Amino acid sequence: MIVTERPEPWHHRTRRFLRATDQRRELVRGARFLRGLVPGAGEPLAPSTGRSSDRLARLLAEAGADRPSATRELGLAAVQAWQAVRRSGAPAVSADGITVLFTDLVGFSTWALEAGDDRVLQLLREVSKVTESIVIGHRGSVVKGLGDGVMAVFADPGEAVNAAYETCSAVSVIKAEGYLPHLRAGLHRGNPQRVGDDYLGVDVNIAARIMAAADGDEVLASASVVEELDQDIFTVRPRRNFRAKGTPRDLRVFRVVPRYSS
Repeated sequence: MIVTERPEPWHHRTRRFLRATDQRRELVRGARFLRGLVPGAGEPLAPSTGRSSDRLARLLAEAGADRPSATRELGLAAVQAWQAVRRSGAPAVSADGITVLFTDLVGFSTWALEAGDDRVLQLLREVSKVTESIVIGHRGSVVKGLGDGVMAVFADPGEAVNAAYETCSAVSVIKAEGYLPHLRAGLHRGNPQRVGDDYLGVDVNIAARIMAAADGDEVLASASVVEELDQDIFTVRPRRNFRAKGTPRDLRVFRVVPRYSS
């Protein structure tokens, strides 16, 4: 009996050819060279913000890291290019500083324990969509999501206050079973250090502490923000007896409301 070997299926041959081509040294070297020309290459301190592009970049970086691949290098180059375009919309830190905004849903954690994942995720998606739209509309940039809130930055303090107030108002009408969403917001102006997509430093911490002291639907801002506002456009009232761990003792905080809504 004569046994003849079956020919290798064409799709196996094709797969083997493509894999070998993808690992060719000259192609990998060329792809790495192109990736090096893309803005954002080699930023080891750039943190993950939770955005889809950041997750994709991490997966690409980890996938087949022990095996050279031209496709992987080109994929990373494409993601880096997209991230660079996205970062270009963020305000530059100038000598006058930037305004940092933090938001947070009041009472969210307690409700989330009983609500179930589906309802929680649905609410967070709606809040995130509304927040990002308003921030961008006021020439700001969402730096990162913080679960039930965001961190955003603005070049113009007036735009930052308007964005904060409009976001609080928009979130308050979102429907969620067993929960009435109320957002609080805190703003501070300073010169934080930019690292990749993120901002770090004392000024960022102060903005977060101010937010934590706000009530639902309330926008609090430090004197560094208020001093830059047009007093004909905003109503400003001191938040007396403000104390927050990790903030300067002489920090003055105010409740701010656009006059069109007061």
